[in-house]
Amino acid sequence: MSNFKHSVSLIAEKCKGCTNCLKRCPTEAIRIRDGHSVIDEDRCIDCGQCIRVCPYQAKRASSDRFEKFADYKYKIALPAPALYGQFERLEDIDYIISGLYECGFDEVVEVARAAELVSDYTRKYLLREGIKKPVISSACPVVTRLISMRFPFLSDHLLPILPPIELAAKLAREEALALHPELSDQDICVLFISPCPAKVSYVRNPIGVERSAVDGVLSISDVYFKLVSVMNHLDRLDHYAKTGIIGISWAGSGGEASALLNDKYLAADGIDDVIKVLEEIENENLSDLAFVELNACHGGCVGGTLNIENPFIAKARLTNLRRYLPVSMNTSPRESGTFIPEEYFWNKPIDYTPVARLSEDRGKAMEIMARIQQVNDEFPQIDCGACGSPTCRALAEDIVLGNSTDSQCIFILKEKYKELKKETEGVHDGSTTEDQAGS
Repeated sequence: MSNFKHSVSLIAEKCKGCTNCLKRCPTEAIRIRDGHSVIDEDRCIDCGQCIRVCPYQAKRASSDRFEKFADYKYKIALPAPALYGQFERLEDIDYIISGLYECGFDEVVEVARAAELVSDYTRKYLLREGIKKPVISSACPVVTRLISMRFPFLSDHLLPILPPIELAAKLAREEALALHPELSDQDICVLFISPCPAKVSYVRNPIGVERSAVDGVLSISDVYFKLVSVMNHLDRLDHYAKTGIIGISWAGSGGEASALLNDKYLAADGIDDVIKVLEEIENENLSDLAFVELNACHGGCVGGTLNIENPFIAKARLTNLRRYLPVSMNTSPRESGTFIPEEYFWNKPIDYTPVARLSEDRGKAMEIMARIQQVNDEFPQIDCGACGSPTCRALAEDIVLGNSTDSQCIFILKEKYKELKKETEGVHDGSTTEDQAGS
C-alpha cells in the first residue's frame, strides 16, 4: 500500500456504480465493486477527472479550512493566478488582495510573483549545456506524478526548479521574518488558495523537496464566497499587486510556455492529451522542441475542479485583466547571466513509483503477463466496463491477480448461460424420449 496522501476520495453512499469515472480515469485507478466505485490509491494521481464526470457528486476533493489555523500569529495567503478569473467585472487585482486582508490574512504574497521568477530562471536554464530536451514543466503535480509512475525515463526531462507555489511560500516566509523579527518560523502559517486537488496532494506529498513551505491549502471555491462578501464593502483600495502579464498568464494553458520568449515549445492541456504528448516525447518524436508545458486540467489551472467559474469564461476575464498590466514585475539580476540560485532548485530527486509491476522477479512477472494475455484473449475487447473494470485487459489483470473472476464479464456469462440452457434442454428432451418409449 502506498504512503501517498491523497486529496480525492469517494463518498460511497452517493455512488451508484454508473461507470462514468471508471471509463474516464486516465490511470485505470477505479473499479466498481459491490455496487460502487473503489479507488486504487497506488494508481490515483489526484487529477480530479472523476470529480468532473460523476453525475452524483460521489467524488470529492479535500482541502483545509481557514479556521484550522486560527492559533497562528501570522497568516499569509498565497492566491493562485486562477483566483483572479473567478470574479465578474474585476478591473484591478488589488480588490482581491485587499479582500484577503479583510478576510483575516496578515500578508498576501501572489503566486504569480513567483511564477514570473520561475519563467525568468527557466529561460536561463534552457541556455545550459547538456540538459535533456524538451524540458518538461514541473508546475503541474499531476504531470510530475504521472511521469514518476508511467514514464520514468522522462524524469530527467523535468524542470528541476521549484514550482511557483513552493517558491512563493519560501519568499513569503523569508519576507515575513525579515519584516517581523519578533516572529519565529513556527508563528507563521502559509496557506495556498488552490484551483485543484492536485495542489492539495502536492503539499501533503512534496515533489523535489523534503517538506513543503506551505502549511495548508484552501480551495478557491471556499475562499470565493468570503471574498465576494468583503469585496462589496471595501472602503479603500491600496496598491498591493506585484505581478504582471506573465504571472497572471500562468493561470491558463500556454501562459508558462509563451513567457519563455522561445517559439520551440508545445503547450497541451487535458489529461488525455497530456498522456499522448508524453508518449510522443518518450518515442523521441518531439526532440526538436525546447520546452513542453503540460496541464492536467482543460484550459490549465482555470479548469481545476476547486474553481467556481467556467474555465473559458475565467480565461477570458484574465485576458481582459491583463490589458493594463506591465509585462513582468519580477525578474532575476541580468548581470548574473545563466546563474540560478541553488535554493531555487529541487533538493530531492523524483522517485520512480511503478504501479504496474506484477512481480519483483522478472521471470515470474513475464509468466503473469502471459497469463493475463491468455485470459484477455477470451474477452470480446469492447471495453464496456460492465464487469467493474475499465477495459477487458484490466479485467484480465484483475482475474490473474485474484481481484475478480471471468463471470463478471456479461458476454462470458451469457455464453455460459447458453451452454447451461442447452444442457438443460438436452436432459429434458432425453427424459421425454425415454418416457415415450416406455409407454
